Amino acid sequence: MNQLDEKIRTHFPDESVYKIPERYSIFSGKNLPSFIKDWLIRKFTDEQGNLDTHGLLIFLEEHIPHKNSDIKNRVRTYGEEVTILTRFIVEIDILKNALRFSIPDLSIKANEGRIPDYVAKRHKELREGEIWGVITLVYIPPEGKEKGAIELVNFKPFKPYDVDVDYFRTVRKEFSLTEWIDVLIRSMEYNPDGFDSFTQKLLFISRLLIFVEPNLNMIELAPKGTGKSYIFGNISKYGWLISGGTVTRAKLFYDVSRKSMGLITNYDCISMDEIETIRFADENELQGALKNYLESGVFTVAHTRGTSLAGLMLLGNIPLSNHNQPVHQKYFTNLPQFFQSSALLDRFHGFIEGWKLKRIHEDLTIKGYTLNVEYFSEILHSLRSISDYSLIASELMAVPQNADKRDTKAVTKLASGYLKLLFPHVKSPEDISKEDFENFCLKPALEKRGIVRKQIALIDGEFSEDLPDIHIKS
Repeated sequence: MNQLDEKIRTHFPDESVYKIPERYSIFSGKNLPSFIKDWLIRKFTDEQGNLDTHGLLIFLEEHIPHKNSDIKNRVRTYGEEVTILTRFIVEIDILKNALRFSIPDLSIKANEGRIPDYVAKRHKELREGEIWGVITLVYIPPEGKEKGAIELVNFKPFKPYDVDVDYFRTVRKEFSLTEWIDVLIRSMEYNPDGFDSFTQKLLFISRLLIFVEPNLNMIELAPKGTGKSYIFGNISKYGWLISGGTVTRAKLFYDVSRKSMGLITNYDCISMDEIETIRFADENELQGALKNYLESGVFTVAHTRGTSLAGLMLLGNIPLSNHNQPVHQKYFTNLPQFFQSSALLDRFHGFIEGWKLKRIHEDLTIKGYTLNVEYFSEILHSLRSISDYSLIASELMAVPQNADKRDTKAVTKLASGYLKLLFPHVKSPEDISKEDFENFCLKPALEKRGIVRKQIALIDGEFSEDLPDIHIKS
């Protein structure tokens, strides 16, 4: 172990995990996100760091379903009561006044799964959308006009940590800035020693901004193999990754026929991966709703008005030259036609130049102590609701009177996000040097908003590529 391993283990004794790539091969054949794997490794590791492989294998066999599991048959045919840790999807059936669930990995469809009212009323977490938790299933045979169904009779949400954000913020003081950035990268499941430079590390952790800053909208274009899909699909259960398919206004915002809210109200951030392959239905309606939402966090569909703090992340590929630079000067030409509107693009706050990051090779594989992904995701989620950082950023920045409001908003939100990630211990402007805020919060924020500005100017002559002169107050 090196010094950083010791520091992480000392200051996060219950929240850290020692990661050895070989250990995680035990999950081969199991479609599990990182926050579940880390929790299981921690659960079956003793104080000396020894993994109880046999115990973990038994737990996986008994309580983690896989596609070939006979759980559905055991519940239906043999009348067993089965308790499992799994991902399931909750749906509201308005027409039949029922709450239903499906488990895709077990081929249990929504018309086969039922959640009794007494369970739904006891657990407010049973909202529409994807949920991870420990559930107990039983089979209820048909009776009268009522069809048979698999019922979810008990539920415990997967939330193993009661997060103490104040402790996390205080402990940050025990690490230097370079150490802390390495802690963040380790917690994203990568090896900080595999990066080429400090600048590259700072760019890499920019992918965490939408997890900590509410209503932040970002775009990242990068070649394949730079790990963007993995980050947005595995780091947090509070994020939702859309990969291909068709996006509708009903799916994203509100379904009029089912009278149910869409993805945007159920998650901290929505990421659209392989954006060039995604299709958009009823484009005019969806684009109008999206413009309003990205501007204000509010949407209106039919007579229903909704609000959310979720941000939107667009992830796409970009062709590069032999010199590892974009082939085309206009980056946004790689986005679908749906996103070619300058008015829509102007509502995105920042752009990540993913081609400046390394392809994922073995030297980026994490080995050592890191924060448990589940704990880390809860911390990121908790930091979203702390408004101190935005106020501190605003107090440290001098903004010209004639500055465009969208530019000011974008730079403030990005700077606030960097404060949360890099300097979470800061509780007032006096707690951070102006030099640190300028170099690690304000400058990266201006750079990322500046790229959006320049790219919009290239496709629409009515826009200027110049940002307002936002700088540190003297």
